[in-house]
Amino acid sequence: MRVRIKFQKYGAMKFIGHLDVMRYFQKAFRRAGFDNEYSKGFNPHQIMSFAAPLGVGLTSDAEYMDISLLSSDEPETMLERINAVLTEGFRVVDFHILPEANSNVRAASAMSLLASADYLVSLKDGYSAEGISSGQEFKEAFLAFYGSEEIIIDKKTKTTQKEVNIKPMISLLAFDEEEYISRLKPLLEVDLEENRNESCADIYNNGIKLYMQLDTGSSSNLKPELVMEAFFNRQGYEFNKFAWQVHRLEMYARDDKGRKLTPLYAMER
Repeated sequence: MRVRIKFQKYGAMKFIGHLDVMRYFQKAFRRAGFDNEYSKGFNPHQIMSFAAPLGVGLTSDAEYMDISLLSSDEPETMLERINAVLTEGFRVVDFHILPEANSNVRAASAMSLLASADYLVSLKDGYSAEGISSGQEFKEAFLAFYGSEEIIIDKKTKTTQKEVNIKPMISLLAFDEEEYISRLKPLLEVDLEENRNESCADIYNNGIKLYMQLDTGSSSNLKPELVMEAFFNRQGYEFNKFAWQVHRLEMYARDDKGRKLTPLYAMER
């Protein structure tokens, strides 16, 4: 059986890279007594995959992984078992058994379903941002930046570098939580309040923050750090990535009507 797990990553664990996260969960599943399915061959390993792995230094309310199990107890019991062995900085918030895929159709992974993700970008306390002294000043400057017809950046990959207009990849902007939720609700297929867990995002007191929904996935992908770098370059300042905390709030798949839903239930729509 295939299971989709949603987990949070926060605190000191934000400094753990993706490969170490994968190894950590492999050990955690064994400690929790999960009946994991293993690959065949000379070097068998637990079958698992992650949706858009998080970069080092970022925190998240909504990381997704798919695992294969040979057997399972009730989701509530499985949640208790896995959280009992996790260290501070990881917390599993959902355990969802996926419906069996048609035998003639390859099961879709969480990664293949992704269309976009929400981020909260906050200025850390103790840091300053050049040219910005308040949340209102930041909001006005960013709206002026976003009001441009195009936002061109040099986007680099492992093998190429090309100019890309990233403005179409930004589908939502907000500057406080109430505004973010009100703009998000019309975009979603699922009930927002029923699908939100208590956030583990760090809280800062300077009021300089930004909510963004960006394209995420194999066909179109934009990192919030690139948006912030483009913004500061437009202002004539250098972007200090260490001054800003990026927190992923949620990831979304898209249904055939263009509405968005979380990967946890995407296979059922």
